[in-house]
Amino acid sequence: MTLTEPRAGAEQRVTLAPARLPLNAASTMAPLGPSEGVRIEALHAFYGSFRALRDVTLQVRPRSVTAFIGPSGCGKTTLLRALNRMHERVSGARIEGTVELDGVDIYGPAINPVRVRRVIGMVFQKPNPFPAMSIYDNVVAGLRLTGTRDRRVLDEVVERSLTRAALWSEVKDKLRQPGTSLSGGQQQRLCIARTIAVEPEVILMDEPCSALDPRATLRIEELITELREAFTIVIVTHNMQQAARVSDETAFFTMGDDRAGYLVEMAPTTTLFTNPTQPLTEDYVSGRFG
Repeated sequence: MTLTEPRAGAEQRVTLAPARLPLNAASTMAPLGPSEGVRIEALHAFYGSFRALRDVTLQVRPRSVTAFIGPSGCGKTTLLRALNRMHERVSGARIEGTVELDGVDIYGPAINPVRVRRVIGMVFQKPNPFPAMSIYDNVVAGLRLTGTRDRRVLDEVVERSLTRAALWSEVKDKLRQPGTSLSGGQQQRLCIARTIAVEPEVILMDEPCSALDPRATLRIEELITELREAFTIVIVTHNMQQAARVSDETAFFTMGDDRAGYLVEMAPTTTLFTNPTQPLTEDYVSGRFG
């Protein structure tokens, strides 16, 4: 998938691999190597003059689940939104530093942010199916925006995406009903189906279970475990047990006296919860603060 659009005088054309094609078309691109994925270096995030994050450097490995944990207000969601250029949509918001996907600087001058958000999709804290659309139309909304009109293609994408989101068997006979007619857990899985329908490389999840009951939460967690085989997933969660259950690596954030969030420690999840290297991390995972 190309992240630039043709413009007069522009010479740079950046292709982001391995952007997926609709349906199951075979990719000719090489798989990601261990040094690829998402790289964040010396990132500072601002809202006007207020610095919300300072000097964050970390790497998210491909085809894995990475959890961001930490107390409220430490910048976890801000960092998540910086990973697909949603942060800049807030008036006065900006970042300093570098965010790369497979070696491509997603904040580079030739990069189209709309295409970045297609390659790096996002699932929000509260399920947000488009209220005026059916279940079917919710799933294919992104494809239609990019010009896909072939009904056979759309039908295949709907079935495949809903199946991958563990929702097909529950909704296959009511695809023309409003997406908002579903339960909260089903709505969140519908939003996940809508996200994966455009075949992103990375899925960002901002506390995707915070508005759900325990049973729906368990289903979303099972789904995350299944989706890690095909997608790179980054999840923000306040539930440390959830982070321990679903993630391969965990990054712990807190904030300083200036209220700027910063990364304290990142490690394989089992290591971070059982043998952290930083006293602050140990205090947080043991429940002494937060």
